[in-house]
Amino acid sequence: MDIFETLAENDHEQLVYCHEPSSGYRGIIAIHNTTLGPALGGTRYWRYKSESDAVIDALRLSRGMTYKAAVAGLSLGGGKSVVMANNGGHDREAVFRAHGRFIESLKGRYITAEDVGTSPADMDYIKLETEHVVGLQGRSGDPSPVTAYGVYQGIKAAAKVRLGSDSLAGKTVAVQGCGHVGYYLCGYLHEEGARLVVTDIDTEKVKRVVEEFRAKAVGLDDIYGVQADVFAPCALGAVINDNTIKWLKVKVVAGGANNQLAEERHGDLLEQKGILYAPDYVLNAGGLINVNSELEGWSAERAKRKAGEIYDTLLRLFDLAKEEGIPTYRAADRLAERRIEAVAKLKRTWV
Repeated sequence: MDIFETLAENDHEQLVYCHEPSSGYRGIIAIHNTTLGPALGGTRYWRYKSESDAVIDALRLSRGMTYKAAVAGLSLGGGKSVVMANNGGHDREAVFRAHGRFIESLKGRYITAEDVGTSPADMDYIKLETEHVVGLQGRSGDPSPVTAYGVYQGIKAAAKVRLGSDSLAGKTVAVQGCGHVGYYLCGYLHEEGARLVVTDIDTEKVKRVVEEFRAKAVGLDDIYGVQADVFAPCALGAVINDNTIKWLKVKVVAGGANNQLAEERHGDLLEQKGILYAPDYVLNAGGLINVNSELEGWSAERAKRKAGEIYDTLLRLFDLAKEEGIPTYRAADRLAERRIEAVAKLKRTWV
């Protein structure tokens, strides 16, 4: 892998290799873009097949954070870090304190948070070595309610455009995944009077949603063929693919899962089928908004209001897609890029 060529492909600013031998810590910190502010992105703890896989994951995820923060209207850039797990396991305190020391060496250019494979307890270890960490225990709290509220507002915006009204009363929403975000989303939808069809690999989570929100349960694969107004993926990524698109009987795809399109061309296929796609990183920005509230000292209510702005952001995005004749996933990128370019062009003044 040619590192500089790889960085240049998506205009990444910095890639930091980190190693602390006594703990076995091997980490990679990727900073994509700091035009709007310090790079923020979680620390992922994962067993990668190779160093190249870890680098590619960090670069891909950090770029996604730049776009998510830009579209959400936050003064943050995009970053991500990965800690490479090994077969023998790690002393987590030693590993994450080592990670914290490398984060501290960047002097605020990068701020980390919880991600796949890490927990608030790991963030507390990092906090022993640096102030540049959020998502701590007793601070901003579980981001799921805020994330779900943003997804809910996004579904309403998509319904306004595709169904003629943002009212979800009497509409059928097929929700894939009844975990934290899916559960709270079902609560918002039920409160408005939507009919729910749900599935999850965990039968207890399905049972809870069925009992509390009068949802109908279906099999894991059956969710794709449900006759519904909206399909809301809130679990795995890459669920919009060659196999599933042909089964969809919905007018809108709008959910909280990351990376819902297996490939970009699947966004084009949804467009061809007349299905309105609400880009995932726009809808699920509530999680980022929640940790940003910790940085800014916002109240929980203010964070929720900020997540509610996803409604208007999506309407602008849909207008842009229509005006320029492009798929909605491309319009989302364009919105992000325009904001970054506008800020980058601001004239600097002497201070």
